[in-house]
Amino acid sequence: MFDWRWEFVWQILPRLLEATGNTLLAAGFGYVIALVLGLVFALAQRSHFKPLTFATRETVEFIRSTPLVLQIFFVFYVGPQFGIMLSPWTAGMIAIGLHYASYLSEVYRAGIDSVPKGQWEAAMSLSLGPVRTYSKIIIPQAIPTAFAGMGNYLVGIFKDTPMLSVIGVAELMHTANSIGSEYYRFLEPYTMVGIIFLLISLPTASLLRRTEDRIRKKIGLRSR
Repeated sequence: MFDWRWEFVWQILPRLLEATGNTLLAAGFGYVIALVLGLVFALAQRSHFKPLTFATRETVEFIRSTPLVLQIFFVFYVGPQFGIMLSPWTAGMIAIGLHYASYLSEVYRAGIDSVPKGQWEAAMSLSLGPVRTYSKIIIPQAIPTAFAGMGNYLVGIFKDTPMLSVIGVAELMHTANSIGSEYYRFLEPYTMVGIIFLLISLPTASLLRRTEDRIRKKIGLRSR
């Protein structure tokens, strides 16, 4: 029989809202790491130094081919064997950042490849070095094309944060499990977690689509 108790919902809501803040914090920092490392991976794969290109490409493929939960366990539990002691929060954000950096590197690569060849030739004719070529000419033109994929992975990171519960990070799912174990009631906490994820994910996805449309219109492309 369906036994929903509103008084229990109001009782646990403050804890869930606090956990929501932790979840957003983990997703935000993980995404920043992914954005930076993803660009590093993308540029390294375009390097003329073949060993670097090969090593980066194989690293990206390895990360993409293994589960995120395994990478979280590896960073947190295996790291100490190599002298790398990390808190659950730090290990979780690094693992998420590395995982999504491998996917964002492909998004960056596609955006860079979309830049017209004439832009590269213009940079060469002006004798611009690689750093200025990428920072001043190529990347600013690549980002609008890559924005859709970058936004999708932001939502993806947010939805994958429950995996951090496996190493004790007090995000939404971990808190819901704790509440359920404490009160022997799982219906309300799990349902509220689903609702909170929807209330954050759907508006974020809509905002990203609108932002993408504005960017595409600004650079003269059709909206999707």
